Amino acid sequence: MRHFGHIAPSARAGLFHREPCEFTADSPARVLAAALGATLYSPATRPHLADDVLKQVGRGVVSMVLCLEDSIDDAEVEGAEENLVRQLTDLHERGADTPLLFIRVREPAQIHDLVRRLGAAGRLLSGFVLPKFTEERGAAFLEALTDTETDTGRRLFAMPVLESPELLHMETRAETLTGIGRVIDKYRERVLALRLGVTDFCSAYGLRRSPDMTAYDVQIVASVIGDVVNVLGRSDGTGFTITGPVWEYFRLGERMFKPQLRRSPFMEQRADELRTALIEHDLDGLLREIELDRANGLMGKTCIHPSHVMPVHALSVVSHEEFSDAQDILRPERGGGGVLRSAYTNKMNEVKPHRAWAERTLQRAEVFGVAKEDVGFVELLTAGMGL
Repeated sequence: MRHFGHIAPSARAGLFHREPCEFTADSPARVLAAALGATLYSPATRPHLADDVLKQVGRGVVSMVLCLEDSIDDAEVEGAEENLVRQLTDLHERGADTPLLFIRVREPAQIHDLVRRLGAAGRLLSGFVLPKFTEERGAAFLEALTDTETDTGRRLFAMPVLESPELLHMETRAETLTGIGRVIDKYRERVLALRLGVTDFCSAYGLRRSPDMTAYDVQIVASVIGDVVNVLGRSDGTGFTITGPVWEYFRLGERMFKPQLRRSPFMEQRADELRTALIEHDLDGLLREIELDRANGLMGKTCIHPSHVMPVHALSVVSHEEFSDAQDILRPERGGGGVLRSAYTNKMNEVKPHRAWAERTLQRAEVFGVAKEDVGFVELLTAGMGL
């Protein structure tokens, strides 16, 4: 699989200076963590789940979570497990290409039980999403995952969800983050990425952001994101990939604020048309939040609607200017540091302070590609959406 692999090779050639790389479920964890992109969640109760998964592959989805937790009623769990086993077995028998598939479980015991019930179809799984993760609760999940991996001989990744009240509350936040850091460091090779449960954060205070507001406009949520990145997302080799929060889409009868979507990325042909369509679907806030995710050290995003996937991926492609700056900063002869003017002659590149940014940018360039010099967000989005 590869990002933008669902569009014709000739179209990709016209968009990319350097095309996204190919990867598989067996690729190194470093590659997979960066490649998750827009991870689409789907309730495990869906009656045509196998067909849904294949349909999303055709739309450019490369990672999905099949959810047995908050997206379904407590009374539906047993039936959802049975449906999940049946649908994944169907997918395996078809032999079709699938995205990276993860199951969001409720309890540690479900991990071994589901893998056992899936049998050969368990090969479709890349791992499990672990909800309401704390040091104590998380250790049990990670032990269950490791034991299952040992029993089956198959690599399984964990994606803990940071969403517990202890993480939100100021008096317990530092201790909770330190404890989470201890347990995930112990299982570092198994932890693919950390996910942020912003909906649960808001719930603790009876809040819900509108489509006109990003997670960063809700100060209590923004403070938690900042602290999570501070402790668990450092670029010194101790950090983990942290993914962006879910975007909750719902329509408002009347927009309270002027659209946030800037006109500057939309100057290309058909740009006004596309901009209008995005604003009408309340996606302008999503685009702003994606950019803020990256500015705050997050990579990828949790999505609950297929229409959110391509905006995430289009904004994840590295621009030709970013790529040029990153390459200049990381040239071997620049190892001693210094300052240089960018090839685009519009900024200062300071080698030592910007090195970590450059390394992260080239990592993103590997999996999402580098756009041609005259290609922007609009061309990438319209091609990805088949418009």
